[in-house]
Amino acid sequence: MSQGALAPRPGPIGAVPGSPPYIAAVAANIEAVREGIARACARAGRPSEHIQVLAVSKFNPKEAIEAAYAAGLRLFGENRVQEAEEKLGSLGAGLDGLTVHLLGHLQSNKAKKAVCLFSCIQSVDSTRLVEELAKRASAEGKIQDILFELHTGEESKSGFADEEELERALELALGYASLRPCGLMTMAPYTEDERAIRASFRRCAKAFKSLGGRYAPPYWATLSMGMTNDYPLAIEEGATLLRIGTAIFGERSYP
Repeated sequence: MSQGALAPRPGPIGAVPGSPPYIAAVAANIEAVREGIARACARAGRPSEHIQVLAVSKFNPKEAIEAAYAAGLRLFGENRVQEAEEKLGSLGAGLDGLTVHLLGHLQSNKAKKAVCLFSCIQSVDSTRLVEELAKRASAEGKIQDILFELHTGEESKSGFADEEELERALELALGYASLRPCGLMTMAPYTEDERAIRASFRRCAKAFKSLGGRYAPPYWATLSMGMTNDYPLAIEEGATLLRIGTAIFGERSYP
């Protein structure tokens, strides 16, 4: 395993959300993540400013978003439409530039709400969903950013099973004026096996480059790979967007 390859998993912050100690802890965690990104970028020979950090705020209270926003983050990710709707509706005013992506599996019957709530839907995993999102975005007069999820190793997760299905979905999406295909997303298997993690990321990066070169979508620039436990490897394999939750907010209680 290369030095610094796998990121640590911090424990609970141990402070009441919204309190000064909580806000300070989130800010310190974000700074530690930025330092980890800088080290990984140095190893990979990549400029750290080319890497976006998305704070995964799922299962965390609205105070988590407010604390990370105060520390300079503007990009957040939620897994469930209903949770995001409730949480975003309760946020205070003044969070200019706040952007939220949907990360979790999206059922077609929730596409309308998703289009209204999220600037980008990262978990597009079927041609049926492409069609539904295009219809709903058109009805809202919106151009919806989307990422296609490629299944590369995490058995419990969804996503396109192979590159041929993925290519058909991209071709379909490019035919809709209401959709803007921006790239790919994947989840590596949760393991300490660096080879398995790298294989997952490399497969997605290869598909990202291949599809971008053959179809040249104008906004094809986002490769969403890497979370708290594996983001340094994702950077080394070409990720442009990292989805970081635990390293920022501490361990969560999953319902």
